[in-house]
This record gives sequence, C-alpha cells and structure tokens, in this order.
Amino acid sequence: MTARGWRRPTRELARVRTRERTLRDTEPSTSHGPAGAPEHSPTAGRGLVEEERPARSRVASALRRALWWTVLTLTGGVERRGRLPRGGCVVVANHSSHADTAALLAALDARHTPLIGAAADYWFASRWRSRICRRLAAGFPLRRTGGGMGDLLSMAEELRAGRAVVLFPEGTRGSNGSVGAFHRGALVLAQSAGVPVVPVGIAGTDRLLPKHGRLRSSLVRVRIGAPLPSTATPEEARDEVAALHRRTNAESLRDSGVRRWVASRAASRWGLLIAFGWAFAEALSWPLMPELLLAIACTAAPRAALRLSATAWAGSIAGALLALQLAAAGTALPAPLTTDRMRAEVRQQLVTESADAVRHQPWNGVPFKVYAAEAGRAGVPVDDWLLASAGARGSRTLTVGLAFAALGLLLRRYRRFYGTYLVVLAGAFTVGLSLIVIGWQ
Repeated sequence: MTARGWRRPTRELARVRTRERTLRDTEPSTSHGPAGAPEHSPTAGRGLVEEERPARSRVASALRRALWWTVLTLTGGVERRGRLPRGGCVVVANHSSHADTAALLAALDARHTPLIGAAADYWFASRWRSRICRRLAAGFPLRRTGGGMGDLLSMAEELRAGRAVVLFPEGTRGSNGSVGAFHRGALVLAQSAGVPVVPVGIAGTDRLLPKHGRLRSSLVRVRIGAPLPSTATPEEARDEVAALHRRTNAESLRDSGVRRWVASRAASRWGLLIAFGWAFAEALSWPLMPELLLAIACTAAPRAALRLSATAWAGSIAGALLALQLAAAGTALPAPLTTDRMRAEVRQQLVTESADAVRHQPWNGVPFKVYAAEAGRAGVPVDDWLLASAGARGSRTLTVGLAFAALGLLLRRYRRFYGTYLVVLAGAFTVGLSLIVIGWQ
C-alpha cells in the first residue's frame, strides 16, 4: 500500500489548521449543567474518543493481528523486536512488498489499533476492494493526485486518541532492496498531532512476495526502533529506517547442519525414491510406518512436503496391492510388531465390511500390511481394495505430511534445534509404538 504526493504548500497547511480551529470554536454547546460551565469542549470530545472508540476497535484490531500472524506463520514465520511507545505515534517503514502491510499488522500491538495509509486510487477504487482494505488491513484512503496532505491531517485526532498511523513515506514499493527518499507528509502529520515518529525496518517481505512476483515461503522480521521527535526531518527518519532495515537483513538465521543435510536430500529425487521405497516396504513387511519418514523430512523441507507425501501414498498403495496378491497366493511375509489380536480384529472387520474395513486403519493403530495381507487371504477383489485403501491411506499420509510441514514453518526460527527435535521424535515414536503393540496383545 502506497501514498505518493504528500507534499503540500505551507499556506494550504495553515488553512487546514485554521479551519479545524474554527470548527472547534463554533461547535454548539449542549450544556445541561450550571450556567457558565460548558459540558461540551474539545477536551471532553477527546476523552470520548480515547475511551470509547479505541475500545470498540481493539477487538477488530486483535482479530486482524491474529489473522495476519497466522498467515505469515504458515508462510515462513514472523518475528518482531521492539515495541511501540505508549500513546499515539506515526509509524514510518520501508516498503518493498504488499506483504509489508500484513507484517506490520501482525507485529504491532492491538492496543494501538493501527491504521494503514493506502493509495485511494487503487485500494479504494471499487466498493469491494475498499471493504477488503478497511476490514482486513484497517486501511484509510490517501489521495496521490492532490489532497493527500488533507487526508493525512484528518488522522490527527486518531493519533491524539492513542492510535498508531502507519505510513510508507517512500511512496512506492522499492525493487532493489534499498530504502528510497522519504516524503514529508508523515512528519507533518506527527508535528500537527504532537506525537513521536517511530521508525520500523522490515526484512523478508521482498522474498515472501516480491514486486510483480508470486508468493513463496520466507521468514519475515520486523524491528521497531526508538521513537524520534515530531520535529525530525524526512532525511533523519529515512536514515533510521534504512539502518534498521540493513541490521535486520544482515542477521543470519541460525540453522542446524543436520537439518540442512536432510532438507537437501528430501527435496531431491533421492528423497522421492526413499519415500516411495519406505512406504512400499512398510505395506509388505517393514515395521516402521512411512509417517515417521514424513515427520523427519517434511519438517526439514516444508516445500517438499506435498511431493513426499504423495509419493509415500503411491508407495503404500503399490506395496499393498503386491501384498494382497502374495497373500492370495498363499505367501506369508514376516510382519514384525504385529499381534494375533490385530489379525483377528481385521478378519472380523473384513467379514462385515469387505474392502471398506480399511477405513479403520488410520485410527486404530493396526499396521497397513495387516489389512493388505488379510484382505488377500479373504479374497477381497482388487478393484474394491484399490479404491478403499487409496482413500483411507491417502487421507492419513497427506494429512500427516502437511501437518509436519506446517510444524516446520511454525518452528522456522528454531531450526538450530532440529537435532534435538529428532531425538524427541524418536523417543515419542518408540513410546507410542510400544503402547500400541502392548494394547493389541
């Protein structure tokens, strides 16, 4: 969201302020108290704004913050350093992506009920776009072709009421990673309202949603700097924002060598071959379910999660078809970590439900290979088995793979602990598998 053309002659600014004073001075009194004690004054009106209007809007602001925090968390994570000062302030930030608005809404405190300056000729060009901008981004219109300073100064009362007004003083999105010159409108607004200017550096949004590019995964970082006085110049504000941006960009994300090694293999052809082979073998005899592999690989390489999960799904179905044929021919393959009670339960389900019995497999802890082998011995038709097992197996495999991919994105900031995660995962899997086997004995 951008706002260009904020410059305005000093005489026009003076006329705006004179008009505001005139309106305040000529506003009719609604006194019902003693004579000579006016009940309606600029101070009383300001108290109403401070106490009631922000209170009504805090819920909407908190919901927007939760929404964008969730979205950015799922697309790579969001991290904030620093806090806004108490009271109203004008927030000025660098601008390289439409995702900058989402980053600031996710990072700024809901108690400030932030408002975002948005280009009137684009974000408010139609009714539906205007509604989206106001409700999802708390946007207010800024004209870029005359009248922009008046739009800005109309936010002065909101600032005095304790709200934060967010502006991108560059006026447009940058494309080379540098911070451009700042227009003076944000500083004029801060001086008019008597509030500080807060510089903010944003990093990662240019990778998350590049200018004229498509959305991809990236960690977004927001660093809030020390407040500047309202008398600061555009050059001083720009220098502070540029320094925050450089410092935030220069911070390296600590990572685990083990995670990088796993991610590189998981995203390669070898990763797909391993996923297919593991799932294929588990459907025949291998004791460790393919979901364990997905928990290892998808957390390390979330972008490869869908390919890995779909490949593991295909491997499971292929292995189960072979297991069905072998069992029908009288071949009994080893089935470690299974029990007679598991096989008896599956045989009973097959008698009453035929191929549809496999729908119980994702939830009851019985290995997929037990269902495949018993279905072959029971003479379940191949077509019926293929259809039923594909649905049951696919729902579990894809869900698990995508869930661990989401976990990898959520914990992106903690990648350096990936080795610890593997230890915890191995322990939890061992305990869980032991409890399942004991429970079926």
